Amino acid sequence: MTAETFTPTVGVTMTPTAVNHVRKQLAKKPEAKGIRLAIKKSGCSGFKYETQWVEEAQEDDQVFTVDGVDIYVERKHLPVVNGIEIDFITEGVNSMFYFRNPNATAECGCGESFSIA
Repeated sequence: MTAETFTPTVGVTMTPTAVNHVRKQLAKKPEAKGIRLAIKKSGCSGFKYETQWVEEAQEDDQVFTVDGVDIYVERKHLPVVNGIEIDFITEGVNSMFYFRNPNATAECGCGESFSIA
């Protein structure tokens, strides 16, 4: 038996709008070092994205820095999020992170979950 190691070729990126939003939020949270992108099993398509503020890095984190903003991803999630772009969009009175994931093969109708092949 051999163990495989995944090395991201692209990593995680953010649009300038997302970077600005995260910077503003981090300024309000002096204990936070950055933002975590996590994947959870959920929804009708299988997985959903989850973001959290990071106060302390975990041992198995890969950190991507975009314009001074640190994005933390557990190494086990790298095959699912490699190449993802995080955006921050406003639609009417609602604002939210929007994820462009080249690995997603389908999304549910409401956009809350996705699947991969």
